[in-house]
Amino acid sequence: MMAKKPPKPAPRRIFQERLKITALPLYFEGFLLVKRSGYQEYEHYWTELRGTTLFFYSDKKSTIYVDKLDIVDLTCLTDKNSTEKNCAKFTLVLPKEEVQLKTENTESGEEWRGFILTVTELSVPQNVSLLPGQVIKLHEVLEREKKRRIETEQSTSLEKEKESTEDYVDVLNPMPACFYTVSRKEATEMLQKNPSLGNMILRPGSDSRNYSITIRQEIDMPRIKHYKVMSVGQNYTIELEKPVTLPNLFSVIDYFVKETRGTLRPFICSTDENTGQEPNMKGRSEKLKKSPHIA
Repeated sequence: MMAKKPPKPAPRRIFQERLKITALPLYFEGFLLVKRSGYQEYEHYWTELRGTTLFFYSDKKSTIYVDKLDIVDLTCLTDKNSTEKNCAKFTLVLPKEEVQLKTENTESGEEWRGFILTVTELSVPQNVSLLPGQVIKLHEVLEREKKRRIETEQSTSLEKEKESTEDYVDVLNPMPACFYTVSRKEATEMLQKNPSLGNMILRPGSDSRNYSITIRQEIDMPRIKHYKVMSVGQNYTIELEKPVTLPNLFSVIDYFVKETRGTLRPFICSTDENTGQEPNMKGRSEKLKKSPHIA
């Protein structure tokens, strides 16, 4: 009887689909028999080790995994004595469950042990029986996993910094005096009820990133107009027929004042004056959390 040939790698299209879905590098793959806590029997899966996660597929050609197991917090890997010939059995001890794995032969069992311990312990294990070429692969995977973790940590750190910057206005970078955290309707009411305080309000836009300017003009009759001010990189663009881009919100306010030769004046309310808008009048130089408002 001829020896069973090792499984061939999945075709490139399948590989690309799996990479797109998992977004993790492939370190090792092959068939595994898996018995998780809720399983009555072993389930047969084509398994991929990507990063520190095992992805289980119903067969080699499936692009969607049916289950996955995060092993980054692996406590230990214990060998189990098997009465079956040419079969390796071991248990992954995790904080919340123990998962039993079984391979089709002892050689692949040693490979799985080697790769799993390398990515979880971030070191190549010394107690595995592998050929020199297989040990070299473990060292290559170790370097790739170290690099991946550093990049992931850096990316996470940058995302947190970005969220912090987007969520709050820095106390050292105060807003213009006519900025109020009010909605479109509230800004209109403030301008109509208190014309002596000014006729231009800067307020949050319809999302948490951009702004709007509400003005009240008296030409033939009082009119309310609204202009969008888009945050573009480090600058701000006023959406006009010919868009105007300026370096900061103070310059945006100055632009409206100068273009109307002083007809438009920032709406500035002193603390002892009653405008009819109470809690929403906070602001300017204190640390304000941006929140979506009606446009």
